[in-house]
Parts: sequence; structure tokens; C-alpha cells
Amino acid sequence: MTLRHFTSLLDVSSAELRTLIHRAIELKNHRDIDYQPLKGRVLAMIFEKSSTRTRISFEAGMAHFGGSALFLSPRDTQLGRGEPLRDSAKVISSMVDCIMLRTDKHDTVATFAEHSSVPVINGLTDEQHPCQLLADIQTFFELRGDLQGKTVAWIGDGNNMCHSYIHAAMLLDFTLHIACPAGYCPSPAIVAAAGGRVKFFAGTVAAAQDADLVVTDVWASMGHEEEQRQRQIAFKDYQVNNAVMSAAKTDALFMHCLPAHRGEEVSGDVIDGPQSVVFQEAENRLHAQKALLEFLLCRK
Repeated sequence: MTLRHFTSLLDVSSAELRTLIHRAIELKNHRDIDYQPLKGRVLAMIFEKSSTRTRISFEAGMAHFGGSALFLSPRDTQLGRGEPLRDSAKVISSMVDCIMLRTDKHDTVATFAEHSSVPVINGLTDEQHPCQLLADIQTFFELRGDLQGKTVAWIGDGNNMCHSYIHAAMLLDFTLHIACPAGYCPSPAIVAAAGGRVKFFAGTVAAAQDADLVVTDVWASMGHEEEQRQRQIAFKDYQVNNAVMSAAKTDALFMHCLPAHRGEEVSGDVIDGPQSVVFQEAENRLHAQKALLEFLLCRK
């Protein structure tokens, strides 16, 4: 079996991404407790950042498939004492069947993938969050069908989620409208690779005009908490509220990867309103990642 990694959404083709999403929906709708393709397999989960959805979804997914998961933190391993990443990757991959990392620097995941003998999954880095995009895409496909030709509005920080949405636009051929404050725009290199699929807007309402999906994230992601006060000022006009949702299509969906701060990046009446699908989106982390694990570990 050819070794495949999932360090970025771009590690799969458009066709493979759609296959993954449809498989995730199938696994969600028809769970067979006797189907255990990962029986005896072990997933090593390395966490440098705290987690709720990522840890639970990967652990539960491995359990559903008959496998097991190991939780590893830097304080419990030699990673926290300065062991070279390449050495850790070689050692850990010699003992497990797959490695998932939720870490700060994207280079950490890239280095692990370079030196690992088993598949490496990006559970989140400061640059990308591809596993969350799998869940977001699955949710949209379930409720509205394929994203091809649709319009998605990203409101807020040009962060790792925004970068992965740009990658999704490239793979699924939709238009991404972005509204973010000056100084908080996504990486120019990532934007440039997407060509005309990405468009920038000065205001939130303009970005959301006729959108099929509106997405946001916290104003200060993990690692930027010390900038909270500064970011509250910079992002004060970038809340997703009723005015923003009213500019989108009447059947537009609202998504947020959670945890959310009601009254900051999103108003309470939006996230708790009828267009919000944040909890279905959160649950789909489990199903999308089960499809991903199957794809990486069970291919012939």
C-alpha cells in the first residue's frame, strides 16, 4: 500500500475528497458495529494544544473501527525534552499504525510526515485545519448538496480555518468571499494559489451577499490569547449577526468550528438560530475522520 499523509486538504484530489465525504455520510447513516477494519491498529495522538472535538472524535472513531488510540502530550514524552522531531517520528511510527498531531507549527506536521513510516494526519496547526474542513464539507453536502458553483463567505480572521477553506474552494470549485480586518488577512501565497476563486470584501454584509454558507471563527485563536484586547478592537465590525445573515441567501447555513464566543464573532441569535448547523458540524468530525482513517489505512 502506498503511504499517504493528510497534512493538508490538498493532499487529496477533488475526486478523492468527494469520495471521502460521501463515505463519511454513509458511515454516519449506517453504522455497523461488526465492521472493524482497524482491529488491532493503533493511532498515536500527539497534542501540543488542548482539544475537545479532535480528541474525542479520533478516539471514538478508532474504537468504532475496533482499534485504539494513545494520547501523547509533550510533558509526557521526550518531545517535551527536546528530542529531534525526525527521531520521534521514526520511533513512534515504528510502533503504531497512524499518527495524528495537533500542534503549533505546520512544519512540525510536515517534518513528522517526512520521517514517518505510517500515515500522518494534521489535527490542527497554526496554518491549516483540514480535518475540520472535512466535517464542514460533509455538513453542507448532507443539507444542501455539492459545493461546486456555490458561494461561501468567510468573516473574520484569516487564520488556519480560512486557509483550509481556500484549499476547499480550489478542490471543490466554489467561490470564497473573505472579509477580514487589515493586518489579519490570510497568507498571500495560499490566496494566490487559488486564483479567482477567492475574492476580498471591505465589509461583512458585502461579503455575505447571496452566500450559500457563512462561516466564522473566534477572533483570537489558540496562541493569540495575549492579543485578545487588541483583536476585540480590530474585529469589532466583523461579527456575524442578523444583518450579515440577511444578506446571504434565505436558505444559507451558518457554521463555526467551536468553541464560540457569543456576542463577539457571532451573535447569540445567529449561532442558536435556525440557520446554524454548528452541532451537526461538530458531530461530523467523528464520521469524516472515520472515513479518513479508513482511506489512509485500508486502501489496497
